[in-house]
Amino acid sequence: MTRICEEESALGETAHALNRSCLCQTLDETALRSALERELDGDALLGDRPHLFSNVAVFVSRSEIETMGEVVAAIESLTRRPAYIAAALAWAPPIARHDYGPRGVLMGYDFHLGATGPALIEVNTNAGGAFLNAALARAQRVCCEEARIAPAPAEQFEDTFLAMIEAEWRAQGRAGSPASIAIVDDDPSAQFLYPEFLLAARALERHGVECIVADARDLKFSDGRLRVDGQVIDLVYNRLVDFSLSEAVHAPLRAAYESGAAVVTPNPHAHALFADKRNLTLMSDSALLRAWNVPEADIAALAAIPGTRRVTPESAPGLWAERKHWFFKPAHGHGSKAAYRGDKLTQRVWAEIIAGDYVAQTIAPPGTRAILIDGARQDRKVDVRLYTYDAKIVLAAARLYQGQTTNLRTPGGGFAPVFVI
Repeated sequence: MTRICEEESALGETAHALNRSCLCQTLDETALRSALERELDGDALLGDRPHLFSNVAVFVSRSEIETMGEVVAAIESLTRRPAYIAAALAWAPPIARHDYGPRGVLMGYDFHLGATGPALIEVNTNAGGAFLNAALARAQRVCCEEARIAPAPAEQFEDTFLAMIEAEWRAQGRAGSPASIAIVDDDPSAQFLYPEFLLAARALERHGVECIVADARDLKFSDGRLRVDGQVIDLVYNRLVDFSLSEAVHAPLRAAYESGAAVVTPNPHAHALFADKRNLTLMSDSALLRAWNVPEADIAALAAIPGTRRVTPESAPGLWAERKHWFFKPAHGHGSKAAYRGDKLTQRVWAEIIAGDYVAQTIAPPGTRAILIDGARQDRKVDVRLYTYDAKIVLAAARLYQGQTTNLRTPGGGFAPVFVI
């Protein structure tokens, strides 16, 4: 194992100090590649994604994990309050009003870890990378006695995922277990995270569930049943970024969801409650939360969400004048697409932001992680993603990157495991 620490004393310091000083390479690349190639039947897909995994771990303190867990719990509680539901659904598409019970498998809560503590940047209902991160966590060599992979053993991830699926099935009033599942995306084999679709399918098949990785274009809805190539589908693990299922090509899935013929998770209702970025304006408004009688402990936890405002013709002049303090995101965006730091804006892009449906979020700078590239030290930005289900943390992982947003295409960057101090 490669172990290069600038200061041995850093091992007794904070997680942030370890991220700056410990250059240990904890990834057992041979073990990871062997495990993934075995799972993917020798598929060479990883060769086309050279920066999918970082070879270092990210250190996080136990108190930071606990704080992030409190934020998750506060949001999950808030999304059950009638006043919040009414406010979130007021700007959601009509399909989002259909609530059949499922909460959404593998939610993603993304945090920046700054000097003042964790800051929640956004919530995602189709958070990618969980299966890849579970495999990555199993291929680590712990470099420091103080460090442990957390918050949940990766070895249990597969069983936990199956339990989520069954819980979603029962939440929609179904008995028993789903016999057939489709993992659905547009042209899935062309997606950057396609390898994890295959990992998810293998996991389900090992538990006796028939699973198909399906292109949304191949779905058919007839006689009250959703099918792929004639095979009836009981449950859809939905990876589409058409969160309201409004595109014409998704009409069969939309019909199956609206009729309740198939369990769809995550679904438009979950996205409307959790992941529409306009909701951050509600979650970060302490005065509004008090008016809704939200408990003070939850309001304190939600203070970890940087102040967020909608970009409107009325707010635009002030936001432009103070643009260096804001990060601008499309309300319906995903994967950091069309998101901009205010200090990088041009007049042309600003005009597009005003014409679009955007929110402005107070900039919360990410932490950094020191790495070695060809023997030279470099820094990468870091965010931490908690994968959750129904307010419970399932897995924690980090992403290392350069530039404005995460990209999984940075040398030395990619997914990284979280070691808790």
